[in-house]
Amino acid sequence: MASKPSFRDRAFVVRTYDFGEADRVVVLLTQNHGLVRSVAKGVRKTKSRFGSRVQPFVDLDVQLYPGRNLATITQADTVAYYGSGIIEDFDRYTAACAVLESAERLSYAGEADPALFAEVSTAIKRLQDAQQATMVLDAFILRAAAHAGWGLSLFDCANCGKPGPHHAFHPALGGATCLNCRPPGAFDVEEDTLHIMWLLTNGHDAAAADRLTETTAAQTHRLATAHLQYHLEAAVSSLKIMEQA
Repeated sequence: MASKPSFRDRAFVVRTYDFGEADRVVVLLTQNHGLVRSVAKGVRKTKSRFGSRVQPFVDLDVQLYPGRNLATITQADTVAYYGSGIIEDFDRYTAACAVLESAERLSYAGEADPALFAEVSTAIKRLQDAQQATMVLDAFILRAAAHAGWGLSLFDCANCGKPGPHHAFHPALGGATCLNCRPPGAFDVEEDTLHIMWLLTNGHDAAAADRLTETTAAQTHRLATAHLQYHLEAAVSSLKIMEQA
């Protein structure tokens, strides 16, 4: 049986763990092959050819050789390195980790998703020098969730369609809710918070930043993360670290 040919792709490292004495298993979010579980052989040795490159917050051009369970990274070149501005700042670092973990949850092995890869690339690049790291994360979450088919109704009631503005939000209903449709457990929310969420979802980040207050920023983050985790049906551990900080 002929062996599968090697392939190249752009990638971000979303997760790693040590394997054997010198190797490392690397989970990659790729542009054209979805999630790829791979092994970087000898990467933990001091003389590794590309060990310093295969790490989070680096936009990589990788060559991979398919295997039965794990692909093998045979080459890795740096397209762009964003780590210096991220790892030195706790808020940026935790936000960047949450971007990568969320992207992993939204991706599937072997399924190309260039749009999601582009959103990750944009978010990591912006986080390198972000003054509002949480807002960058929230923008990523809202856009990635919408791309996954979980768009929000942020003006009309998500249940009955009654025009807003409304002052409650529930992830299970898909966004804002009117007084009559408001279910138990709905979040109280300011009208401007829903407007900010709409701006972020639709790429108007500068306008959203101009409207942020301490209250609306906190509400936006709480609602965006609740929305994502409701649809993932699981907690994102990086988001819990942010909540506890």
